[in-house]
Amino acid sequence: QVQLVESGGGLVQAGDSLRLSCAASRRTFSSYAMGWFRQAPGKGREFVAAIRWSGVSTVYADSVKGRFTISRDNAKNTVYLQMNSLKPEDTAVYYCAQDRSAYRAIPSQTEFEYDYWGQGTQVTVSS
Repeated sequence: QVQLVESGGGLVQAGDSLRLSCAASRRTFSSYAMGWFRQAPGKGREFVAAIRWSGVSTVYADSVKGRFTISRDNAKNTVYLQMNSLKPEDTAVYYCAQDRSAYRAIPSQTEFEYDYWGQGTQVTVSS
């Protein structure tokens, strides 16, 4: 069983920055791609960003490209999401997730490909 614990959410104003962290309990963390998803009130969960197991390649949703940066520190079993120039439409609960398959070549944008999820952290951006 893998435990993922997110932190770093909060209430900020439009244009501010936040850094989310997700700590994983799995010793083989470095073998799996990691993703960030979000769910806004009344909407389904959507893909935000993902990073390959090695950290070499990343994928972003168009809505956050150029503003958000995903990174990972395999020595600390932690993945990060740096969020800059935040907008009110970024308001959501943010979840980190771990890929169900080790050593996937291209990080997936599909929820189904992730089998472990954190509890979520709330990000609220006021205008």
